[in-house]
Amino acid sequence: MMNNSRIIHRQMRNFFNLILTGSMLMFVSCEIPTGLNDNPNEITLDDPAPNLFLNGAQLANIMIQNSHLNRITGMYSGQLVGYTSLYSTIYGYSLSTAESNDEWNGCYTGVMTNARHIRETAPDDKLMVGISKVLEAHAVGTLAIIMGDIPYSEAISEVDDPKFDSQVAVLTDLTSLLDEAISDLESATSRSDDYDIYYGGDKDQWIAAAYTLKARYALIQSDYAGALTAANMGISSSADDMNFIPRGDAAVIDGDKNLFNAILSGSRTGDLGNNGSYLLDILNDTTANYRGNAKTNETARHNYYKIDETSGEGNLGVIERFEPMPMVTYFENQLIKAEAAARTSGFSSGLSHLNDYRAWLASGGRLNDTFNESANILYEAYVDTDFDSGGMENPDNVSAETALLREIIEERYVSGFGTYMPFNDHRRLRGDGETELIPPFPLNTTTATEHVERIPYARDELVSNSGMADDPGLYVQTEVNQ
Repeated sequence: MMNNSRIIHRQMRNFFNLILTGSMLMFVSCEIPTGLNDNPNEITLDDPAPNLFLNGAQLANIMIQNSHLNRITGMYSGQLVGYTSLYSTIYGYSLSTAESNDEWNGCYTGVMTNARHIRETAPDDKLMVGISKVLEAHAVGTLAIIMGDIPYSEAISEVDDPKFDSQVAVLTDLTSLLDEAISDLESATSRSDDYDIYYGGDKDQWIAAAYTLKARYALIQSDYAGALTAANMGISSSADDMNFIPRGDAAVIDGDKNLFNAILSGSRTGDLGNNGSYLLDILNDTTANYRGNAKTNETARHNYYKIDETSGEGNLGVIERFEPMPMVTYFENQLIKAEAAARTSGFSSGLSHLNDYRAWLASGGRLNDTFNESANILYEAYVDTDFDSGGMENPDNVSAETALLREIIEERYVSGFGTYMPFNDHRRLRGDGETELIPPFPLNTTTATEHVERIPYARDELVSNSGMADDPGLYVQTEVNQ
């Protein structure tokens, strides 16, 4: 595929085809502003304004963050269940490299090609340049985190077979790219831009998202001091979340949809859901594993998360047709602060950040109007004694610090539904030997003996890159988790 992306980058001379490529990758429609030349065949790649290429990059990034591989990591994290057909096979840990093709191509062709074209053609437009760098860091970082070593330094270049850089090297380069993006954006001026379907051209929101990504990449590497420093500058309100928000007319059957809703409304009806998952088990007040207590009522969140796998249109909660899908968010940033502060600044600091987050949950945070009923929502502030030996959050008499971290990690597990966060946390904590902090979701089959450590490389890359050996498989730890 990298060979193909190099050729595409060099030979594309039709702007319409480039935007079409991004749209096809998404398998959803998106309202793009009108005003393009009536004859796209007369447009060269250098003619259109840079913001036109931004839309294609953002569409491709949405697929990387919210689509097939995201659902697969949910199945490997106790959050989703594959019932039949393809998803049943994947749920049983039989995962073909072909399943990574779309996200891989979306990253290198859909995001990086468009992002770098923006920087090449409009180097003085600091707003577009900064946004393009955040998008590249987001897309490439996701692949590096879930797969390990990936091509980056030689990607989208004249090199026929780009080398695979180490996971740590890629994350280091992306952190530097985010620093560049922040500098660019700080010197830019916000402007209303319909082509920016994430933030509408608001530079401050892009800056906050860049800091949260920096915090994510530091946390992945167990750099808790770095994570806290970045998170303190990150997204501070859910109003600034980077979400995929489906747009369109509810009367149009084939219009934009939440991507999970779209698959259940189509050929995958009945194949994938979360009934029987560990996630719903710990949110269900009738089970022995219920995580609620005298200060916590999880009924609303349980009902919001519950998926009816028999019909996309029957869902009113987390996969309702127009429900936003999280990518870079306040809830991630705040829970990074809670964990990182507990580890570096002490118990009281970590608890304070956790209680700030619980106050947001108590206000109905992340729930939509259907499930935001005060009778089913309770998240009172915890106090120090709740984590003392024998306290509400410490029935097994571990240290107060361990009990607090365990609660924060479990909250990250629950809040992170629909993101890569639960999959990433589980691997990080296993790699660090902190198994006492890990939500103990079971393996999916009785024959399985270990949890998944990574997602395979794309078959397209394995076939086209002559310097690439066979994929190492699901159970080889990536560099940051060794």
